[in-house]
Amino acid sequence: MATLTVRNLDDALVTRLKECAAQNGRSLESEIREVLASYAERPTNAEMKQMAERIAARTDPSIQTDSVELLREDRWR
Repeated sequence: MATLTVRNLDDALVTRLKECAAQNGRSLESEIREVLASYAERPTNAEMKQMAERIAARTDPSIQTDSVELLREDRWR
């Protein structure tokens, strides 16, 4: 396993991480490992764009009515 050193962290950030670690019953080191792993598992911007494109491809390409127009119509009923 690799070792990572992070310098010049803001004191308030470290305090907050310590609080989170205590709430989660973990050491600070373990909490930081969890935060980094969670962040690394998130989809990248490129992956998010691909997902959006796949969803858009399954959506009817016809022009959709602007929701503002629908709300205005509803208001006058």
